[in-house]
Amino acid sequence: MKNFIFLLLIIPATFVAQELDARITINYEQLSPAYKEKLDVFQRQMETYLNNTKFTENVWEWERIKCSFNIFFTSASDETKYAAQIVVTSQRKLEKSERYSLMLSVMDNTWKFVYEKNQSLYFNQTDFEPLTSLLDFYAYLIIGLDADSYEPFAGSAFFSEALNIAVIGSNTNYADSWAYKSTGYNKRALVEDLMDANYQSFRQDFYEYHYIGLDLYTRDKNKTFAAMKKMIVGIKAIKKKLNKRSILIETFFDAKSGELIEYFTNHNDKSIFEDLIVVDPGRVSKYIEASNK
Repeated sequence: MKNFIFLLLIIPATFVAQELDARITINYEQLSPAYKEKLDVFQRQMETYLNNTKFTENVWEWERIKCSFNIFFTSASDETKYAAQIVVTSQRKLEKSERYSLMLSVMDNTWKFVYEKNQSLYFNQTDFEPLTSLLDFYAYLIIGLDADSYEPFAGSAFFSEALNIAVIGSNTNYADSWAYKSTGYNKRALVEDLMDANYQSFRQDFYEYHYIGLDLYTRDKNKTFAAMKKMIVGIKAIKKKLNKRSILIETFFDAKSGELIEYFTNHNDKSIFEDLIVVDPGRVSKYIEASNK
């Protein structure tokens, strides 16, 4: 188990390690050859930044978190201005297993920034920079989700950092990348949900889903299924209580729906699919198909 508090007391202060094992891919087919040339080291620079930056003050002695950032450039102008879409995913290795659980899978459609070939990239927690601040935001979100899956609410400090970036970004010339949206994915709303007291039970269940659930699968499958089902029943209760759209719940199912189907398709109790149809209506056909197998 990762213990984010205890290790601070027993590991020398000189011990440092980065948190992410990030892989960057880029697609700039929509850009002209001139701009493609300006971006020929972009992938390497972004990957180096994410993998060499220490995002937390905690001692990190564990396996780096596997994550990917797939960047699709949509436009370029004025020599240095770019717009892109980015798909971000992260995975968590299950205890005593070679299997991984998908923790995050989001498509962020609005990312605008300025970039000059070979420019220096600096980690700065106080100033907003449209290129690196988005990477920092997702780094904190990824680390926070990983932390929450090992200790209840251990991700709070990281979610707070991500929210601070979003708030600052919404008051800059790049506000459209960070503003609220009534439809689609919204990164600021996601971290606000994570910090909202209304979702504390979600975060407790999220911890149990992973540490008391998936991590025990090879030793006690009944506990795994019980923890996973508790998560879904809890989400159902939250949705009924709040009666509003939740980016956090939508993002959870974007990452976890396939996993839930995989685990429960051959389980003798398929009643969970009845709840999944209610709480995640966008995938009704997949849940019905799985329940009939």
